[in-house]
Amino acid sequence: MIPLKRIVATVVLFLTASINLLAQQAASQEIEMADRLREDGKIWVVVGVIVLIFVGIVLYLVRLDSKISKLEKKIH
Repeated sequence: MIPLKRIVATVVLFLTASINLLAQQAASQEIEMADRLREDGKIWVVVGVIVLIFVGIVLYLVRLDSKISKLEKKIH
């Protein structure tokens, strides 16, 4: 089984790489919706919701991993 730390490190690496690519892409295009959200100050609401969803998924996966580990120890 792949350790959880290795999975998290891989996910962080991919997210870092994709954010860099998206930043380059966004710089070359004007995005009206993002500009409008920034002007209204609502972009932070969008960012906050995305962060909450991501944290929720990570916490769920960590909890699930610990439950599975307990079950594996119980079986062996």
